[in-house]
Amino acid sequence: MATLQKIRSKGPLLVIVIGLALFAFIAGDAWKVLQPHQTQDVGIINGDALSAQEYQQMVEEYTDVIKFTNGLSTLTDEQNNQIKDEVWQNYVNSKLIEHEAEKLGLTVSNAELQAIIDAGTHPMLQQTPFRSSITGAFDKDMLKKFLVDYANMVKSGVASPYLEYYQSLYHFWSFLEKNLMQGRLVEKYQALLTHSMITNPVEAQASFDARVNQSDLWLAAIPYSAVADSTITITRSEMEKLYNKNKEQYRQYTEARNIKYIDVQVTASPADRAAIQSDVDAAAEQLQAPVDDYTTFIRDSGSETPYVDLFYTTKALPTDVVARLDSVTLGQVCPPYYNAADNTINTFRILERAQMPDSIQFRQIQVVAETTERTAALADSIFQALKGGADFAEMAMRYGQTGELSWVSSANYEGAQLDVDNLSYIKALTTTAPNVLTNLPLSQAHLILQVTARKAIETKYKVAIVKREVTFSKETYSKAYNDFSQFIAANPTLEDLNANAEDEGYRLLDRADLYSSEHGIGSIRGTKEALRWVFSAKPGQVSGLYECGDSDHLLVVALTDIVKEGYRPMSLVSDQLQVELLRDKKAEKLMAEVKAAGVTTIQQYKGMTGAVSDSVKYVTFSAPAFVPSLRSSEPMVSAYASVAQTGNVSQPIKGYGGLLLMQQYATEKSSETYDQAAEEARLSQTHATQAGQFVNDLYLKGKVTDNRYLFF
Repeated sequence: MATLQKIRSKGPLLVIVIGLALFAFIAGDAWKVLQPHQTQDVGIINGDALSAQEYQQMVEEYTDVIKFTNGLSTLTDEQNNQIKDEVWQNYVNSKLIEHEAEKLGLTVSNAELQAIIDAGTHPMLQQTPFRSSITGAFDKDMLKKFLVDYANMVKSGVASPYLEYYQSLYHFWSFLEKNLMQGRLVEKYQALLTHSMITNPVEAQASFDARVNQSDLWLAAIPYSAVADSTITITRSEMEKLYNKNKEQYRQYTEARNIKYIDVQVTASPADRAAIQSDVDAAAEQLQAPVDDYTTFIRDSGSETPYVDLFYTTKALPTDVVARLDSVTLGQVCPPYYNAADNTINTFRILERAQMPDSIQFRQIQVVAETTERTAALADSIFQALKGGADFAEMAMRYGQTGELSWVSSANYEGAQLDVDNLSYIKALTTTAPNVLTNLPLSQAHLILQVTARKAIETKYKVAIVKREVTFSKETYSKAYNDFSQFIAANPTLEDLNANAEDEGYRLLDRADLYSSEHGIGSIRGTKEALRWVFSAKPGQVSGLYECGDSDHLLVVALTDIVKEGYRPMSLVSDQLQVELLRDKKAEKLMAEVKAAGVTTIQQYKGMTGAVSDSVKYVTFSAPAFVPSLRSSEPMVSAYASVAQTGNVSQPIKGYGGLLLMQQYATEKSSETYDQAAEEARLSQTHATQAGQFVNDLYLKGKVTDNRYLFF
């Protein structure tokens, strides 16, 4: 009662407190509404944003196309990353060109697209299944028939065993059609640029002369390596002067990061290896006697290679097992061995060996009814009719199928993951004699199968393989994790990492110019979170510990520098500047020595300390000459040859690899005949290639922003 009275006495205060709490709650939600939302865009091109959802849809569309065209069910991380990059690059290029084309009034009409299809010569069309079986060329009539059949199939709503394939093919064609339109627009825009870069007879003659006029030269050189670096002094002011002179060479168009990182790869300890060896030894002992269920036994052994109760060719078996097949007899167990190529300990037993066809021709009828019982009854009826002499193709057509002949080979199923139905299906195909009918019950249907031909007989095996990777245990990983965590905790700054990493047995690695468009750090899988951290951190910050790779890497990252868009700081290009200044100063020093020595002939030059000599033949202006004695390409040799007079000795010339002295001793002209039209056509092709670089300029002009690393 006293408590209740106390609450009553505080009533006005509670009302105020509760009111403030409610206001804070409501105001908090209102603030969330009013505050700017975090961007959900993966990129911006010419001010137009691409949302993460739109980009993901494009990636999925292209992924389906790649799977369909290559007959794949899954893709690797590397393949997925490549697809993401291609989708982004194609989208950016298309948007950049569309932006310019719109201003110019360039478009691609449906009539133009139809003309491309009617012509049937476009390279993209040659990649479709719509090709003549005789000529291999694109067949527009096959495409039209497919589109009509697909439309009727969708309109009827009747389930078809081919519907999934038809849908995949339709999506593939829609993707191709869109790319044909985009590609045509690019061609038109590029053609516009190319035709603005016309050639003329004067340029054609100069191009021809530069290619056919050849010179043979005697050459002597003193390599810059003959001058010790310690004899050259380079000042900061000289570096600044050269930096400012060549500043445009150091322009950076995308922001980057410089980082240091430690990558710890966890590996098996001696105790881990001994435990795996013991397991494989035990499995080898058990394999000495027949096993009731090899599939379960191999799975329970932890083998990397599952057992499938099918005869396989040697192409489907691990190479280390194949190398030992001839040394192991039927029913014998191979003694355990270590294979360094895949870091595994192995044993195996050859269960069966047989001569079997690698390719099988067959036809089939799929039988499905409302219930399992009706399916079985209908399948038996069809089966008995066929055994009684009914025509297979006519029977198949009666049930909406073609009954056409197909081929299957070992490559179609070896190495694939097969469920119970597929395993039964492949077994029936590979073990049935030609012309024998089989009524094969599956979980959802029956198949009436008939093998019609078999070829390419070869030796096949059933092999039970125990292949165990020598990997670390949980205890080993925990120890590595704890040790690394303690190191990071004790060394929280970049200075600490620099000072103590090596003493603690860790290697601190450098990576310069890391871009957000990359998919990770140091070629380590699963480091996208670390990459996101890098692009949100400040210089000098050290990340926490990341678990990455295939759960076998530990990573810590420190951001050392942010390289902004624009001109790279002189500190980041100082090595390049120093190399160029060293070359220039060594050339000046050597020129002074040559002048002081009064050198005027090749022979005198050869006598100077460190000098090398060469005879360089067939030098033209159109290509830089390679000087073997300097191991470098020397454009100045080609330039001198174009103006040299036979017998005259050049002045000392600064090359890339050394100070050059040259004398032309012979000239000739290749047997090629001048053809002005052909030469102008060649130049036009060169101009077209140069025009193809226009996307780089559009990219800079379009202020492209790539935020994909925030989402993908």
